Amino acid sequence: MHHFATLAARCLLVLASSTAAAAPPAPQESAPPLALAFSDFFVQPIGPRGVQPTPELLAADGQQVRLVGHMVQREQPQPGQFLLTPRPVTMAEHADGEADDLPAHTVTVVLPPPQQGRIVAHVPGPLALTGRLAFGPAEDATGRVSWIRLYLPDDALAPMASTTPATHRH
Repeated sequence: MHHFATLAARCLLVLASSTAAAAPPAPQESAPPLALAFSDFFVQPIGPRGVQPTPELLAADGQQVRLVGHMVQREQPQPGQFLLTPRPVTMAEHADGEADDLPAHTVTVVLPPPQQGRIVAHVPGPLALTGRLAFGPAEDATGRVSWIRLYLPDDALAPMASTTPATHRH
């Protein structure tokens, strides 16, 4: 049954990548989402001032973007969100914490408000997601600070097929 939920999640997340965001009408809403790559996030090589955002990342802030990445496989998934990285990552939060495992390019994918209590089953392989990008520090309910977030549209996930209740058992 878990395999079916994972397969359904993968199909629905990939399908979600082609949907437009449910947002108030705006002139650019008819425009296709901006294709953004993880390599567009930060200036390379890293200089003496540390990690610096690129002009592409700054221009994408608040825009609809399409991003392809890998869902982080977490020991303790958080309801209402999951993490997306440029490469596959498995986290052992209980033993190691999360700081050592996550690349600077990590994106927090935020589920739409009606699905904030849900946990998305891990989906292996690359995912193409479309949503509104936000750049800047933001602290979530767990105290984790994210710098890059992708807000999925209301119709991105089916209500029950791709997620399980927050009381989900391992």
